[in-house]
This record gives sequence, structure tokens and C-alpha cells, in this order.
Amino acid sequence: MPDYKSEYRKWLDSPSLDSDQWMELDSIKEDAEEIRSRFSAPLSFGTAGLRGLMGMGTARINVHTVRQATQGFANVLKRDAAKASKGIVIAYDCRNNSKRFAKEAACVMAGNGIHVYLFDELRPTPELSFAIRRLGAAGGINITASHNTKEYNGYKVYGSDGAQLTPEDAQRISEQIMATDVFSGIVKMHYSAAVTQGLIEIIGESIDEEFLQNVIKCSIEPELIQKADDMKIVYTPFHGTGYRLVPEALRRLGVKELFPVPEQMVVNGDFTTVKSPNPEEEESFALAVSLTEKVGAQLIIGTDPDADRVGVMVPDGNGGYSHITGNQMGVLLLDYILEARRRKGTLPSNAAALKTIVTTELARIVAETNGVAMEDTFTGFKFIAEKIAEYEKSRSREIIFAFEESYGYLIGDFVRDKDAVSASVLIAEMAAWYHLHGKTLIDAMLGIYEKYGWFAESTVSLAVTGADGPENMARIMQELRREPPEKIGGHEVEKVRDYLSGKIIGKRIQKREKTPIQGADVLLFELADGITFIVRPSGTEPKIKFYIMAKGDSEKDCTQKIADCAGFVNGLK
Repeated sequence: MPDYKSEYRKWLDSPSLDSDQWMELDSIKEDAEEIRSRFSAPLSFGTAGLRGLMGMGTARINVHTVRQATQGFANVLKRDAAKASKGIVIAYDCRNNSKRFAKEAACVMAGNGIHVYLFDELRPTPELSFAIRRLGAAGGINITASHNTKEYNGYKVYGSDGAQLTPEDAQRISEQIMATDVFSGIVKMHYSAAVTQGLIEIIGESIDEEFLQNVIKCSIEPELIQKADDMKIVYTPFHGTGYRLVPEALRRLGVKELFPVPEQMVVNGDFTTVKSPNPEEEESFALAVSLTEKVGAQLIIGTDPDADRVGVMVPDGNGGYSHITGNQMGVLLLDYILEARRRKGTLPSNAAALKTIVTTELARIVAETNGVAMEDTFTGFKFIAEKIAEYEKSRSREIIFAFEESYGYLIGDFVRDKDAVSASVLIAEMAAWYHLHGKTLIDAMLGIYEKYGWFAESTVSLAVTGADGPENMARIMQELRREPPEKIGGHEVEKVRDYLSGKIIGKRIQKREKTPIQGADVLLFELADGITFIVRPSGTEPKIKFYIMAKGDSEKDCTQKIADCAGFVNGLK
């Protein structure tokens, strides 16, 4: 592989660069560290595709790396002519350059003779998943960086099932990308010619309508919204793709008192009204809270820029507002689905739910107490989609709900990724149920804790940035494997589950044990006192994530256990 200085010179001398791109690279010619950061290695293509800062360079998202990734994907598709003939679907979000990158990807696919269904404007990620399945396409591309800040963009690839790639498929595409010269290895058509020749087909309104019809079917007791006609909901898309379909879905459900945040209904890739367009962060809801105070709303719903994640805030009854965590909302929705479907007589006898290994164990207790199976997958909805497909093939289980702690929920069977549009509909319905019974979602969550036990969860991230970031992440994981700590936050480590090798080690293990799933770079430490401490390098950001989950006698007990373990992370830098 060429060194970063040679790669920089190759780009600087390439006739493929336009004047602005050349000037951007020329401006850093005296900054050796910046050149190293941009050219020391290419962006890593994995199951989540590519994600990175926008800019010129092999380690950045730009038209050239997008073309290269698309050529790699096209090369894999062309190995199976029958599959390639089905075409692919391309969508994009609100970010700066997303539309341009989507059109570039479409032109490369067209140049390779692969039919493209290109959305006419930005769309939610779950609608892309739906469109792939509905159109019988061979796969899809989504230009999005989810909830990252404005400097980022990304390139996600989907399979014919509407799910993100499996590790095996991602590896095949990655190999083709690496074998493709970023400039000379690209085959593409001019956009207008591809449209004229029918290789690029624009889609939109009809897919929207079919998608929305399926979203509304996710409602279990739609009559609740009509009954709770005094319930007011504030909604924000954080300038993103949910701006049109989420309000439309809620209105079709029957929500009369809906108050979108005006400033954030404006599509804007700079996300000018928030520091971060992330529904996981409470501060992102400042404008929504302000509007709630004016209109007296009982519920705030916020979807991230590509509308696959959803966050909720509610008045706490004491003049403030509570931010419901992803784990809490998942448990609330699971509990509501079980109760509502039991009331309606639609709960299958072979019902099952899915969650990831870093998601609260309270969900398992709720499910199994109600006679519903609960199974874990690795982090990422691609693994949840794999498990759903496995159940469908064997007809052994019927999935009624799946979720992960990072505010992603799947309710219907028409998509294979997180779906904030459908989740928003069911959250509104659930809130209406509790509203009619004089309760808030906070009251509902307290009721669940009182019934099933007290749980708390927290995620702590350790940023590992710079050109040496990947090496440092690998080093930290290696050190934890080589010398597992005996105590974390003062709590004894009883077992260590290494999900990469499948091994389980611990002082009290009498016989050889293996994890039920394996193959992911994840370490799970079972501690004394009902604590679980999980370590996982992020697949989309330069950080290692530490998931702390505690079971205790009270909220205070759980909070203290979380605090004990959080301090351990600082010693790993």
C-alpha cells in the first residue's frame, strides 16, 4: 500500500479533481499531520458501510470515495446477472452533499448496467428498507450519517432483504473496493443520459403511500387516539427526513393536537438549531421543550436526521422534563404491545421479541414473565434482521417487537431496519392509553420497575481519535483480553464472556462454557451485585463504548452501582 505522502501526491496530481477539490488539498500541503489524517488509510467498509468526515482524501467521504464504494458494490452485484438485473434502490438524507453523493452513486451503478430506483428527494431510512423489499431489488444504498454532527456523512449498503449487510457480504464488497482504483477504476454514466435511457428511474409518492399504509397498520388500538383527543404532541425531525412522513402518519392515526417545531421542520444539513441532531441527547430537545411549555403538550417526539431512531421527553410533573432512555422506551413499548395485543386477542402463541446483548435485561424479564421468548443478538439491526429471517424460515417464532438501547425500534414486518416512523405512531398510541388512565410515560415506567424490579443502564464512551485511533482501540481490547480486571468499580468480576472467541472464563466456572453467539469484538464482564459491564468498539465512530447495566433494590442502589463502574473507564486512556 502506498504511504500517505504518495497517496496525497496522487490525489493532488489527479485530473479527476475539480478546482475546488484541488484547492482544498493544496491548502494542507504544509500540514503533515492533516495529510496523514486524510491519507494514512482508507475509510473502513464494514456492515454499516462507510462513515466519516466529509472532505478530500482516502479517509474522508467525498465524491471519489463514494464512486469507489459504489463500483465495489456493483462489481459484487455483477457476479450474479439475475440478481443484478433486479436493480437497486438509492435514498439519501438531509445532510450537505447527500443528494450529490446519491446521484454520483446512481451514475456509477448505471454505468455498470444496473438499474437504479432513485428517490426524488430525501427519505427516512426505513422507507428505503421498505422500497427494496417492495420493488424486489437486489439491494440498496443510503447516503446518511444518521445522528452524527454536520461534518459527517456516510454510505450504507443494504441487501435484498432490506437489511444492512452481513459481515460476509460486507467483506466481499470491501475486497472489491480495495481492488478498485479510486480514479481510474470507476465506470459511470452522465446523470441525464442514464435517466433518458431508463437506467435511473425516479421514485417517490407511490412508495410513500404504501409505506404509510403499512406504518398505520402497526397501531394496535387506534381508537385510543380518538378518545384521547385532548392529548397534545410536540414533534421535531431535527431538520431531517422525518419532517413530512412522521407528522402525516400521526395525523392519519388521528392525532389532532400535533405541534411540529417550526424551526426544525426546515431541512438543513448544518443543523443550525442544535449542537447535535441526536435524540439520545437531552439538550437537543431545547426548542421542543420551549414549544411544549407554550402549548401545554404531554409528549415530545424527536426523530434523528434519517428517521430511524426516535427519542421522547415528557413533563415530569414538577415543572421539568424527563428524557426517556432508549432502554426504558423499549421496555415500555414491549410491555404495551403485550398488554394491548392480549386485550385485542392478537398475541401469537409463539410470540418472541429480540434485543441486542448491550440492551437492558429488564426486557427479558418482562417478556418471559408474559410467556414470550426473548433472544439476544449482536449490536446492530442487521443481526436482528438475520434472526427474524431465521424465524420466518423455520416458522418457529413470530416476532412482535425488536429493539436496541440506542433508540432503535422495529414493530412491523415490512422493513428490516430501525423505524422511527412506525415507532412514533405506537409511542403516541401508548401515551394515549396512559393519558386516558391519568398517567404519564414516567408513571408507566415506575410501574414497570415496581412490578419487575429496579434496573438502570448507562453508556460511557471513550473517544479514540486521530490516525492512530483504530490501533489504540485494538490495543485497549487486547489488553482487556490479556489481563481482565479482577474488579471494576470495586465490584468483583465473576465471569468474562469474550464474544469474539466464544470463550467464557471465571473463577466459579466448573465446566467449559461458550457464549450462545460469537464472532463480534465484544467483552462482557459479569460482576457481583447484579452488574454487567460490556466493552465494544463502535462500528461507526472513533470510540469504544462501555455499557453498564445494574439491577438493584432501588433506583438509588442502581445509580450508585452505575457510578462505581463509570470511573473505571478513565483509567483505560
